[in-house]
Amino acid sequence: MATKTKSASRPATAYTVRENQAAEKLRNLGDAELQHREREMNDQLFRLKFQLKMGQTESLKKLRGLRKDIARAKTLGRGRALGIEPTTEQRAEKR
Repeated sequence: MATKTKSASRPATAYTVRENQAAEKLRNLGDAELQHREREMNDQLFRLKFQLKMGQTESLKKLRGLRKDIARAKTLGRGRALGIEPTTEQRAEKR
């Protein structure tokens, strides 16, 4: 019995478009800017976690989104370190 797989060309939803825009913004940053942005996001995550524990906020959606943004930044940084992801300068040369 053959199993059906999901089609690779799914329609873009508002969520996927927003996620692609977030990733594209990070890709356009230089290496130093990307590291700085990652540190800022980690600080913000710490503050949100602290507020959550103190009962001052219930923004789980923001917490999850921030963790995903940090993961994107780390992935891009690692890709650049390995030479897989092109740097901002390399992307500019291709255009």
